[in-house]
Amino acid sequence: MKKEPIIHVKNVSKSYPIAGKEFMALKQIDLSLNEGEFAGIVGPSGSGKTTLLNILGSLDKPTQGDAFVLNKDIKALSHNEAASLRNYHIGFIFQVFNLLPVYTVFENVEFALLLQNNSAKERREAVMRALNWVGLTDHADKRPDKLSGGESQRVAIARAMVKAPKIVLADEPTANLDSENAHEILKTMKKLNQELGTTFLFSTHDEKVMGYLDRIIHLRDGKIEKDEKNKL
Repeated sequence: MKKEPIIHVKNVSKSYPIAGKEFMALKQIDLSLNEGEFAGIVGPSGSGKTTLLNILGSLDKPTQGDAFVLNKDIKALSHNEAASLRNYHIGFIFQVFNLLPVYTVFENVEFALLLQNNSAKERREAVMRALNWVGLTDHADKRPDKLSGGESQRVAIARAMVKAPKIVLADEPTANLDSENAHEILKTMKKLNQELGTTFLFSTHDEKVMGYLDRIIHLRDGKIEKDEKNKL
């Protein structure tokens, strides 16, 4: 029996009022992703990549059309229902690491679990497991100002993965990294995708990222131009 797509978008458009006019950021997008995909939305700045990721992450809602994530209708979710979807099932990785400077690496990763009903023991086990995935167990007590850029992004990956989400949305995750660190980060995410079956969806225009993707969805001016399997 064929599984339902983990993400299903049908005829989605998104508009914003700007200077008394409507700006169409997305135009009639159709897109489906299956569980375990390692895919990317690729396009120049202003093409609508981040807008689409925000809708799929339940941070925004489509103006028209339907977006279903884990069989949840994004447009129909209440504020609390959208927050619950993010808290339990979706991990986010951004180009800015967004680590809290006054907290340790352990505390930064644990932060993603504080809205769940886990015991302190369960949280500790989950955090140390996530730090082990990214090779940072020996950095648990350090603060962000003692980390390199690559280490900081690995902490951000651990924070996204600590709740074992079904989906990770990564918005330009290599933008602030040098080439060597970018490749290490991408290898880490690819490994997690393969070992845990987590679905990864990137927003990027970085050719280094494209080289790791199994599927590339080309977006331009709010429309999908091409959707192709990547020949790795």
